Parts: sequence; C-alpha cells; structure tokens
Amino acid sequence: MTTVVELEVPSDRLGASRAFEQIPGLEFRVDGGLGYVPPLVEVCGPDRRAVESALEADPSLEVVATVGGNARDQRWLFQIAFGRDLNLFAQLVSEANGVIVTAGVSDRTWSLELLFERRAAVSRAYELLDRYDFPVTVRRMMSVDDTGVRSTLTETQYETVVAAYERGYFDVPREVTLRELAAELDVSHQALSERLRRGQAALVSEELLDRSEPTAEKR
Repeated sequence: MTTVVELEVPSDRLGASRAFEQIPGLEFRVDGGLGYVPPLVEVCGPDRRAVESALEADPSLEVVATVGGNARDQRWLFQIAFGRDLNLFAQLVSEANGVIVTAGVSDRTWSLELLFERRAAVSRAYELLDRYDFPVTVRRMMSVDDTGVRSTLTETQYETVVAAYERGYFDVPREVTLRELAAELDVSHQALSERLRRGQAALVSEELLDRSEPTAEKR
C-alpha cells in the first residue's frame, strides 16, 4: 500500500534561510518535483526586484532565470537551482525508494509531501535523514490503497489500530482486552487507550467528511 508522508524541515537546514532574513513573509512553491533539473519556483513577495535581490543574496540557491510574474498577486516565477542540502535531502528520499511530490516554504519552514510505495521505506527514509542531521517533523502520514482512498492516521495510530483489529479488539465479543493488547505492544494501558481514541477519531472524521450519504446498514 502506498504511503504519503507530510513533513516539515527548518529552512536553515534545507535552504533559503538567508532570503527569509531579508523578506520574512516570503513564500515558495516548487512546481514539479525536485531533481537534477532546476525546478520552476513560484515566489510570493512584495515586488520582483526585492524578491530577486533576496534570492541572489542567498548562498543556498542560485537564480537560473526570471520567468515572469504577476504584480497584482505579488507572485513571481523563477527557475532556481537549490544547493547541496536540499539536493542531499532529495537523494536520501530517493535512496529509500521515495519521491518528493510537492514542496514549499513559508514561515522559514519547508513543507514537503513524500510518496513511498511501501510503508517500510518510510522508516528507511527517516533513518537516513536522521543520520545526516535533518530535523524532520512528521505532520501527517496517510496510507493510499489502489483506489486512491487515503487513511488520515499517523504512523503510530495506524500501527496501533491495525494491531487492535488483527487481534480482535474490535470484535463482538472482544478477543483481547485493552490491558492484554497493551502488554503485547509494550505500552501502558493509558497510552494505548489514547492512541486508539485518536486513531478512531481520525477515521470517523475522515469518513464523515468524505461521505455525503451513509451506506446501507448491514443486518
């Protein structure tokens, strides 16, 4: 099952921090993936010359070309070659059989969406990023099945709910108690209870948002 991971990395580790020092409200959005070819980057800033000056003063990137922009929306399009840190990040994700789907920067923080074909590859990517001192904060992890349906759960919530389901915790009558399941997972009774509640809340929220009409009740 494909896994989508949304995470954040500070700009002082990934790049563009100097530009943010000059224009604190600067925002980036990378069009397309990050790879060997410098991508097109939409930059939101006060005016083209100020933005271009801030970008050119940042040693972590190079403005390859100024493509265009819209003065009314204060959005400018550049082709930008990013430096060693972002390229290393992309390389590590690739080594873990992952792909950077989207990337953007605001409030001095990079927000990225990564795609992995196997959930085990997520752990591999995290190990590699940690080894090279990338301070990653995972905001959301979703499993996507062959139909494109996403499960909005964190990795811990996903693993806990799956374990509870496989052991018969949700069966009627239950095949395992909360305390027994907590012992098997080597967590406290309270911690397991909180994980299950949050996981169930995420699933219920997703179900209510995605369905306009309930399915027929099974009897």
